[in-house]
Amino acid sequence: MVTIKDVAKKAGVSVASVSRYINKNGYVRNETGEKIAEAIDELNYVPNEVARSLFQKKSKIIGVLLPDIANPYFPLLAKGIEETLIKNGYMMLLANTSDSKEQLQQYITTFIQNNVSGIITALPIEPLTDISVVGIDRVYAGDFNKVLPDDYLGGKIIGEEILKTNFENILIITGDLAFQSAKKRLKGLKDALKGQTDHYQVFETSSFNVNEVDKISDTFFKEYENVDTVIASNDYLALKIMQKAQQKGLSIPKDLQIMGYDGIPFSEMTYPKLTTIKQPVYEIGETAASLMIQLLAGAAGEKQEKILPVILQKGESLR
Repeated sequence: MVTIKDVAKKAGVSVASVSRYINKNGYVRNETGEKIAEAIDELNYVPNEVARSLFQKKSKIIGVLLPDIANPYFPLLAKGIEETLIKNGYMMLLANTSDSKEQLQQYITTFIQNNVSGIITALPIEPLTDISVVGIDRVYAGDFNKVLPDDYLGGKIIGEEILKTNFENILIITGDLAFQSAKKRLKGLKDALKGQTDHYQVFETSSFNVNEVDKISDTFFKEYENVDTVIASNDYLALKIMQKAQQKGLSIPKDLQIMGYDGIPFSEMTYPKLTTIKQPVYEIGETAASLMIQLLAGAAGEKQEKILPVILQKGESLR
């Protein structure tokens, strides 16, 4: 795809000159204009929203940072964001970082270079000057705009459900505890399991992309043979453990009971059905996009933290 930079290079002029010519806003010498026109014609360049925004210093594009769209949770989140943005005259520019810090930084740089109006991120990033940011999912505690599920409640519900079952050894697989969501969920779990500290242990992980989920599930079967109850930090991991357990001849939930988190559609398509915490995934995306629209419309004041409720989705994976 030909870009405004390609036109500038072909014409031997600056990107700013090309932008002024395209937008008919600002002085461009006749000779320079002729060079730009020739370059546009030769390259078959079609000006787009981003190119126009380079001069206007604003766009109708919102950058969205996600860690791994192979995880079924994130496409639904992105759908909620996209449909809400479109209704309000904005477009989504989606970046899948594959849980790579290098890719994350490259995408942020690209967003800035292309003058996105705001960034909705499911990954922790540093505050950005002159760009509105809304955090979702994996965020640090702090003073910035965010839309999150009620993770403390989710953890508490899990603990209460586990207490209703027969258990001996519980393994709690948690995400990176530097993140607010993982921290609150574990707090809710521990509060519910108060008095049962001899019966559970915590296994902290730093990533849940597709490749890492395979490794984590393998580690579980190698190093936690005595565990009879698994609390996974997302449905994708829970379903992977369930699959491998069944391949090893284990009965779910008789030999191993499993609890998930997210409520992705696949969780209801397995046998047995996964018991999980259902997050309002689409609504989180929808609310984050709505908050971004408010910020771009000039809504000022204190940073907002919107908490959305979660519910128990009963399956057959607990005793």
